[in-house]
Amino acid sequence: MARPGPSNSLSDVRGLSIGCAEDKSALTGVTVIVPDARAVCAVDVRGGGPGTRETDALAPENLVDAIDALVLAGGSVYGLGAADGVVAAMGAEGKGFAMREAPGVPRDLANGGDKAWGDAPPYAALGRAAYAARGRDVPLGNAGAGMGALAGALKGGQGSASIVTQDGFTIAALACVNCFGSTTMPNQRAFWAHAFEIDGEFGAAVPAQQSFDAEDWHGAKLNPAPRANTTIACVAVDADLTPAEAKRVAQMASAGLARAIRPVFAPFDGDVVFALATAAKPTPEPRALAIARFGALAADCLARAVARGVFAAGSVGGHAAWRDLG
Repeated sequence: MARPGPSNSLSDVRGLSIGCAEDKSALTGVTVIVPDARAVCAVDVRGGGPGTRETDALAPENLVDAIDALVLAGGSVYGLGAADGVVAAMGAEGKGFAMREAPGVPRDLANGGDKAWGDAPPYAALGRAAYAARGRDVPLGNAGAGMGALAGALKGGQGSASIVTQDGFTIAALACVNCFGSTTMPNQRAFWAHAFEIDGEFGAAVPAQQSFDAEDWHGAKLNPAPRANTTIACVAVDADLTPAEAKRVAQMASAGLARAIRPVFAPFDGDVVFALATAAKPTPEPRALAIARFGALAADCLARAVARGVFAAGSVGGHAAWRDLG
């Protein structure tokens, strides 16, 4: 029987470390996922208002087929600056994709050469801090890019979950839940993802009813703002996937968001799911069946991660947390 890994988090996938940093005064933060060795990565963008950086390069037909780090940040367009800090820190260590090698020139370069932050957003510094803090522990709730997150009308947060198969593969997910839709059923504490819960990992709240009015969005954000809602997530597997196979796993894993959030992939959301493959183990034959299996398990883990992030979050800035519900 498949069971969660030792930490029930993304770090159960061998070869990954995770770092988090927060600015509590600005209610924002950054999460950095760093593979021990460059890892194949793919991305699936489903939200109608995404804010991403360099994701086009991950297309199977394009140049980049593996990454050195993945940066998840709050702060909409400002948050993209977190990657600057991580790039700078890794470049100083001699890491990154090299167009060519030149002494004294950072890799990646080919030519040799409080919300009132004004013109100095905190994200580059947060990116550096998260990168420096990386390790095997994955904090949940008000941590990393989940620090200032809102899950509909509730406080959102950072969640993670894992599963280990009978034949020894580990699949895991991390989600920073800042969604327009609700993660709980209308007018009750039960999570939409309740059917996927393992060992009471997010409260074991049982639904009072199983059917709802199709237009009942109780618990969603009533005043969605463009680019203000995004669930950014990463799933990972310790198998040696190709870029195209990782892309399929990312696409299948996006179903986990649909199982945990209602509504999801709205015009107001920037929902993005990345998939990492650490290549610690060979993918079994037939490969297509293995990919289907990894994708299905990744979707289940992602649904659990969403609920765990909201379950673990505490009230901040006047926004009620799940634990505050009657």
